[in-house]
Amino acid sequence: EGNEPGDCCSITFQDLFDRVVTFSAVLRSHGIKKGDVVVIYLPMILELPIAMLSCARIGAVHAVVFAGFSSDALAARICQTEARILIT
Repeated sequence: EGNEPGDCCSITFQDLFDRVVTFSAVLRSHGIKKGDVVVIYLPMILELPIAMLSCARIGAVHAVVFAGFSSDALAARICQTEARILIT
């Protein structure tokens, strides 16, 4: 379910798996490897759990930042975690 009432979607496990594998390859192509920190700054959309699962699949650590935070708060979290990449 998304942020708005009635905002929802569903996918099959196979579709989820396919998307996670694809996004894991994208992360790897950007040099992300096991132990790297990835900051995720997304609203409640399907791509959020896909990004989280993709990080877990390759052994990267993910840090989810609430999408309502300001740019200064986001920048502080990126610096604190020494993130290699930001997903928006």
